[in-house]
Amino acid sequence: MTDLPESGVVKAATKRKISLPKILYSPVGMAGAVICSFSMLVALFAPLISPYSPTAQFTAFLTPGSTGPGGQVFLLGTDHLGRDVLSRVIWGARRVLFFAVLATGSAYVVGVSVGLIAGYYRGWLDDVLSSAANVVLSFPVLVLYVVIISTFGASAFNIVVAVTFASAPGIMRIVRALVLDLRNRDYVASAQTRGEGAFYIMFVEILPNTRSLLIVDACLRLGYTTITIGVLGFLGLGLPPPQPDWGGMINETRAMATFAPHMTVFPCLAISSLVLGLNLLADGLRESAQQD
Repeated sequence: MTDLPESGVVKAATKRKISLPKILYSPVGMAGAVICSFSMLVALFAPLISPYSPTAQFTAFLTPGSTGPGGQVFLLGTDHLGRDVLSRVIWGARRVLFFAVLATGSAYVVGVSVGLIAGYYRGWLDDVLSSAANVVLSFPVLVLYVVIISTFGASAFNIVVAVTFASAPGIMRIVRALVLDLRNRDYVASAQTRGEGAFYIMFVEILPNTRSLLIVDACLRLGYTTITIGVLGFLGLGLPPPQPDWGGMINETRAMATFAPHMTVFPCLAISSLVLGLNLLADGLRESAQQD
C-alpha cells in the first residue's frame, strides 16, 4: 500500500480547505461520488432491492437472464449451488462496505491519535512511536494481513484488527508530518497562552486543520481496504460464510470460471467499480482543495 507523500503537500494541505459544494464542478469528482453513492444505496436498501435471499438455492449454473423451472428470473444467473448471483452481489455490497468503513475508521482513530501525540510532544516519545511505525511498515502489507488472519483465524473482528494494525502506522506518519508544521502556528501559541491543555490543542486546534489531506487519504485508503477484504476472501481468509462477500464469491467459483464466468465476473466488477469510484472521488476532492 502506498501512502500519500508527506513532502511538498504537507504545508500546502494545511492551508487548504475542501469545500464539498465545489466538487460539483469537478466531472471526475462527480463521477466518483455517483459511483460511491450508488454502492452505498445498494448496500443500504439490500433487503428491499434484492430479488431473492442470498442463501436461497435454485437451479445451479443458470446463465444471466435465464428463467428457472419455477418461473424465477435470474438477471445475473446462478452459481454452482443455485444461488442468485445478483442477490449475492447486492448483499455483498452491504457486508463489504460495512467492514471496510469500520476497519478504515478504526485505523484512523488509532493513527490520528498516535500521530497527534508523536508530532506534538516530539522527543523520545516521537522516536519510540515513529520507530514502531517504521517496523510495521517494513513488512509487505499483504503478507502482514495473511499472517495475522492465519494466526488468529478468519473473522470479521480479526480483519478489522489486521487492517487497523497495518494501516494505522501510515496514517500516523501523515498526521505527524502535518502536526510538526502546525504546532508552531500562532493559533496554537495563543491556545497555549490561554492555558489550554495538550489534548484540547491537539484535537480542537490542530486536528481540524489537517482534514483536507486526511479526507483525500481516507477515500484512497477505503479503496485499499475494499481490495484487501476482497483479496482475503479470495484466499479463503475473508469474512466467514454463509452471508456473501465479493472476495468470497470469487474464491468459491474461481475453479468454474472457464465454463461459467458470470459467477466470478460480476463480483470482480463490483469490487473494481467501488474502488474506481473512491479513487475518482479522491481526485475530485484534491482538485477542490487546489482551487481554494
